[in-house]
Amino acid sequence: MSHHAGTPQHTVHVEHQGGDRFGIAVRGHTLTVDQPADAGGEDSAPTPTELLVASLASCVAFYARRYLARHGLPTHGLGVDAGFEMGAHPARVSAVDVRLHLPDGVPESRRGPLLAVARHCTVHNTLEHAPDVVIELAGARTPPGLGLGLGLGLGLGLGTRGQPLDETVSRVAS
Repeated sequence: MSHHAGTPQHTVHVEHQGGDRFGIAVRGHTLTVDQPADAGGEDSAPTPTELLVASLASCVAFYARRYLARHGLPTHGLGVDAGFEMGAHPARVSAVDVRLHLPDGVPESRRGPLLAVARHCTVHNTLEHAPDVVIELAGARTPPGLGLGLGLGLGLGLGTRGQPLDETVSRVAS
């Protein structure tokens, strides 16, 4: 998809549900995001940042499962854990540690190739090769040169005083 050409190939719609909670509509599915109670939310759902990391972990799991199934290997017991650290200036996810837990019975000879496949999942590829991200007001014409074209690394948070967006968005909005 190019932000310079026509209709996007895939779309997501986000709508405010109250407080810091938002509903996300994707292909007929609904997800919710919120903020922790200590950051002004109701803690009714993961934060957008947590969903970003969960997207990476679940994409790795999906690619690993497909590899195992394609090679007739067991999939029961496959799992992924992911931990992350927040960075500042700008607020962002600064590090992600993904651990792939393989089922019993996966031979040593398949582990390296499986890891290579998992490391090339779509979400990981996207984080490694940041897409063009354009943020504009809907229905408004932005004068040339004033659009906010942000690389993925810059678009993950706009916190104040080095605090992550998840922790400062309610203060910024007030």
